[in-house]
Amino acid sequence: MVLSQKTQYAVRAVLELAKYQGRGPLTAARIAEAQHIPVRFLENILGQLRQAGLVESLRGKEGGYRLNRQPQEISVGEVIRLVEGPMDAIDCAEVVVGGGRDCPLRTGCVLLPLWERAHRAMMQVYDDTSFQDLVEQERATVAAEVLDYVI
Repeated sequence: MVLSQKTQYAVRAVLELAKYQGRGPLTAARIAEAQHIPVRFLENILGQLRQAGLVESLRGKEGGYRLNRQPQEISVGEVIRLVEGPMDAIDCAEVVVGGGRDCPLRTGCVLLPLWERAHRAMMQVYDDTSFQDLVEQERATVAAEVLDYVI
């Protein structure tokens, strides 16, 4: 499974909002600049996140966007599902009422359970990773990169 560019942008936008949680709203332009996301595309994503109740928008001169919940309460998996919708490991795993893809090898297929287990394991990693985890990882990475010139 490959995550769409839109989903990657959504995760990066929520990460940026998580980094500034409690310090006031961020404008779409600021999020876009920090995360290298086209502003017009980001505005659509933020609208989708707002409609889902994940972020709120504030009007006015000091307005912008902020998370509706604490970063530790939001998992990467939640954002992925919000943007991507229901996901299957591979196309033939999709169960569609009244039709859809039908694989002649589906009955007795030994690969389908493998793909499904791998997909569940990957989604478990996303579900077990909160945006607070990512904020802390980024801070640790930045701190480790700071050179100490003390002699």
